[in-house]
Amino acid sequence: MVTFLPGRPGRLADVPSFSRAIGGAESNVACGLAAAGFAVRWVSRVGVDGFGDHLVETVGGYGVDTSAVGRDSERPTGVYFRTAGDRGTDGHEVAYYRAGSAASAMSVENVDLSVVRAGRVLHLSGITAALSSSCLELVRELMTPAVGRPLVSFDVNHRAGLWRDADGPRVLLELARGADIVYVGEDEAEEVWGVTGGPAAVRAVLPEPSVLVVKQGGRGATAFVSDAAEWGLGAPRGGAAYRCSPAPLESVTWASALDVDVVATTGAGDAFAAGFLSATLRDLPLRDRLRHGHLWAAAALTVPGDLAVPPSRAHADRLVALGDDAWGRLRLGPGWTQVGTAPEEVRTP
Repeated sequence: MVTFLPGRPGRLADVPSFSRAIGGAESNVACGLAAAGFAVRWVSRVGVDGFGDHLVETVGGYGVDTSAVGRDSERPTGVYFRTAGDRGTDGHEVAYYRAGSAASAMSVENVDLSVVRAGRVLHLSGITAALSSSCLELVRELMTPAVGRPLVSFDVNHRAGLWRDADGPRVLLELARGADIVYVGEDEAEEVWGVTGGPAAVRAVLPEPSVLVVKQGGRGATAFVSDAAEWGLGAPRGGAAYRCSPAPLESVTWASALDVDVVATTGAGDAFAAGFLSATLRDLPLRDRLRHGHLWAAAALTVPGDLAVPPSRAHADRLVALGDDAWGRLRLGPGWTQVGTAPEEVRTP
């Protein structure tokens, strides 16, 4: 979607002007990974309009392959407006105008499934599944176990306002159980599925994914890893095989979050997923994957829009390698990702 960011804080009714940007869970992940040097393709649909042109050009500007983005002459590109507040507060407002949009009309008939399945990793979210019945059918088809299916990364990303009926929680649980890597917030799991008792309780509800990442807000994140997922990209249930080495039946890893001077929270979850995937593609240790997720989320948290250029690989690796005490003392503010910033130059309490 095209995103309109407020010119100043306040209610939507009181904000006189907005600046244009882009937004979207999967496209945010795509842009972040492409900016970090990975080969990424974004598959979607936009309208034959100026907003569609802006989306394709901007996403492509990050280095994303947009050749598989369809253009719909009958439906517009989706847009949304938001206030400057935190999504988690009552003061935060979001006005979506995406019903009947080009993206909501995606289906197994108008999306080239072979192109979507051509990558090593396929990243999806619960937002796309919520857009329409045809989008849900498409997501289900892409997640169906089959020989050669890519590793499926799935962000639950529950948005209550997008689901048309009470089936949202059940559908999201079904989809999460069919993925290889799943990201879900601890508070999100409680809201959607009524799960209380911390990360272990979430794992009990979602034992199927090879990797389950439970995000715990400002405290950190816990990752549960089983069987083949301990190594590299794992062995997707679709049948694809990657390098394999012995792995324990289940391991649990925790990585504390960082102290961040927050500008806006929108997009931080997508950035976390992109950071975690970037480290997974590099076959880094699990703790480092979580730390990369935190660093990429911190990049998004310190800019006003949905998207932030992630830290350079060398910069992020230096920070990830810090000892626990030094990691815990980091405090990151706007501009911290700029090239050349060394760990000791990052502001600390």
